[in-house]
Amino acid sequence: MNVIAYFSDLLTNLQSWIFQAIVQPTMFYVGLGEYVEDSFEGVEWFIFGVLQLIILFLILRPLESWIPVHKITDRYARWNDFIYTALHRLGAFSMVVFFLLTPVFDYLTAVLHLQGVNPFNLEDLWSGFLQYPALLFIAYLFVLDFFDYWYHRASHQFNWWWGLHSLHHSQRNMNLWSDNRNHLLDDFLRDIYMGMIAIVIGVEPGQYVMLVMASQMLQSLQHANVRIHFGWFGDYLLVSPRYHRMHHAIGLGHETQGKGTLGGHNFAVLFPVWDVLFGTALFSKEYAETGIRDQLPAPEGCSREYGRGFWSQQWLGLKRMTGMEKETHS
Repeated sequence: MNVIAYFSDLLTNLQSWIFQAIVQPTMFYVGLGEYVEDSFEGVEWFIFGVLQLIILFLILRPLESWIPVHKITDRYARWNDFIYTALHRLGAFSMVVFFLLTPVFDYLTAVLHLQGVNPFNLEDLWSGFLQYPALLFIAYLFVLDFFDYWYHRASHQFNWWWGLHSLHHSQRNMNLWSDNRNHLLDDFLRDIYMGMIAIVIGVEPGQYVMLVMASQMLQSLQHANVRIHFGWFGDYLLVSPRYHRMHHAIGLGHETQGKGTLGGHNFAVLFPVWDVLFGTALFSKEYAETGIRDQLPAPEGCSREYGRGFWSQQWLGLKRMTGMEKETHS
């Protein structure tokens, strides 16, 4: 038995054991027996989430100590980012949204089928996808990333949306856990949007788990406090930590040419080609200082507060979104 098959069987057995010993009895006990079948997939999300956290800690954490961009000056902020990462990587958001959307799209598909309309499926575009599943996986990533680019770019264009998304940019000590430092409402909207796209192009639940995991692992690397890039050519192929750090740069990443208006550069989530095609790419050899201009003291900024802990960050995000928050000056 080869190594891949061995670990695949091991994970399947672990999933079955957790489901039968813990999840299934618990769901029947609390009166959620009708959702037991869907919860089996949820266990898979949880297992892969735990594996992600272990891999990230064993690989990226040592790299951050070995080749850091900056010294971590606020360890509590990094720990707070880990809470966000654990919450999201264990499947809580993506899983719930995907399985809530699936029955809705199943119903719509059935209605369209009765009308003689067949649903779109990406793998039907080329017979080679059936022979080479890895190519289909990459194609799914590519299509999902295209739509993710536009979602990300939109969050930098509207004041209310930036009020939520700015929480992600407010980390001055960017680190491997910073990818999931987002407002819960912003994440909920994004997961609905991405879940809809995935279902529309024919992604199966098992495939969606692996697609989300691959994307998340790459995004953790992008946010890591590591002096890494992929070279002149490689940075055009895949978003590197240096390329994405420019997106978080004060005065450049989220502003239009440093003029203080919403906009920015390097919105691509995985593939820089979207930034290149749509004129938002900014390639630089600099490892820029991260954060938001209004966090700085006067005269550069206004010492705006984005919150220390999880709940204060969530509350201030809602206040920024609704325009309730008043800027404070030092």
